[in-house]
Amino acid sequence: MFDRLSSLVIGLTMIVIAAIFAVLTGGDLLAIAIMTFAGFAGAGIVYRALPLAAPDRSGTLPAPAETAPISLLRHPDFAHWVDQEKEPLLGTADNIVTIANDAAVRLLGRHIVGADVRTAIRHPAATEWLSRIQGGTPLEPVNLIDFPRPGQRWTMRIAELSGSENIIFLSDRSAIDAADRMRSDFVANASHELRTPLAAILGYVETLQEMNGETDAPTRDRFLSIIEREARRMQQLVIDLLSISRVEADRFRRPTATVDLAMIVRTAIGQLSDSEPARAKDLVAKLGDGAQPMLGDEAQLSQLAHNIISNAMKYGHAGTPVTVELIREGSRVRLSVSDQGDGIAPDHLPRLTERFYRVDEARSRSVGGTGLGLAIVKHIGERHQGQLDIDSQVGRGTRVSVTFPLLSEG
Repeated sequence: MFDRLSSLVIGLTMIVIAAIFAVLTGGDLLAIAIMTFAGFAGAGIVYRALPLAAPDRSGTLPAPAETAPISLLRHPDFAHWVDQEKEPLLGTADNIVTIANDAAVRLLGRHIVGADVRTAIRHPAATEWLSRIQGGTPLEPVNLIDFPRPGQRWTMRIAELSGSENIIFLSDRSAIDAADRMRSDFVANASHELRTPLAAILGYVETLQEMNGETDAPTRDRFLSIIEREARRMQQLVIDLLSISRVEADRFRRPTATVDLAMIVRTAIGQLSDSEPARAKDLVAKLGDGAQPMLGDEAQLSQLAHNIISNAMKYGHAGTPVTVELIREGSRVRLSVSDQGDGIAPDHLPRLTERFYRVDEARSRSVGGTGLGLAIVKHIGERHQGQLDIDSQVGRGTRVSVTFPLLSEG
C-alpha cells in the first residue's frame, strides 16, 4: 500500500502528463492552466484520502519514539508518600541524598540532604555496606549496632531503582531487643528464684534423712520450719508469676464491672491484720465513710491493695504507723500507703517496678519478698487506667499511691 509521499509523487506526475498532453494537442494557455489546476486538485484529493502511515507487513503501526524514564525520586506523589512515612527514609542518586523525610532528618540531621550518603549515616557497618551499592549484587539488610547511641540497634535495607537511584530504609529495632532481653532476664531470674528455695528444701530434707531419727526434737523442728518457710516462699513466687501472666494477658481488656474501691481496701486491711498480727496495730486506715465506685476487676484491685500495704508492713519499722488513705481528687480517687522505714535512694526509684528488681536483695528475701509485687501493681494499675507514683526519702520512709478514675455519676 502506498504511503502519503508516494501518492504525492504520483499526483505531481499526473499534473506534468496533463500539461504535456495539453501542449501536444495544441491547446491554448487557458486550457493548459485548467488542466494544471485539475491535476493539482486531483493530487490534493488523493493525498488527503490516504492514511497518515501505512502499517508494516506485520500489521502493526510503527513504534513511537522512546522517551527518557521519569525519576521516581522527583515524582510529586513519591514526595507526598515519603512525608507520611514514620520511619527514616532516604532517596539517593549517585550516592547523594536527594530526599529525606522528617524521621530521617530527626535521626541524622538536616545537613544530610545534598551530602554523600556514606557520610550522612555515620556508622562503620553502614559505610562498608553502602560502598557496595554499585556492585550489581543484591544487598541484604545490615544491622547498625549502637546506632545512633550506645545500646540501640537499627537495621538498614535498600530498594534499587533505575539508573543510579536508590531508596534506603532505616528501622529501629531497639525496642525489640529490649523485649528480648527482658524476656531472657525474666526466665533467668525466675529460674534463680525458684532454684534457691528448692535447694534449701532439698538440703534440709537430706539432712533429716541422714540423721535417721537421731536428731533432737528442737533441731528437727527448726529444720522443718525452714523447709516450710522456703516452700511457702516458692509457693508465693509461683502465685505471683501466674498473677503477672494473667494481668499481662488482660492488659488490653478494660474492666466493665462496677466495684467499690473503699470496700476492697477495707477487706485487704482486714486480711493483712489477721495474717500479720505483730504489725496489725500499726495499720492506720483513713478511708472515709463513702463508697468509691469505679470500673474494675475486684480480684486484681484486691491484689494491688494487698501488695502495696504488705510492702509497707514489711519494710516499715516495727512500731511505726502504716497509713492507708483513700483521697477523692475531683473525678479520680487516690489510694495512698505510707510507711516510716529506711526509705529508698532516688536512683532506685525508676526501676522499682521491674520484675525481680530489689533495692536490698538480702533483706527482701529475709522478709519473704519475691521481687514481683510492684511489677504486678504497675500492670494492674495500667489496666485500670491508674497512675502509679512512688515517693521516698532515705531515712524517713516511702509513700506509694495509685490514682484511679471514678465511675461517672451521670
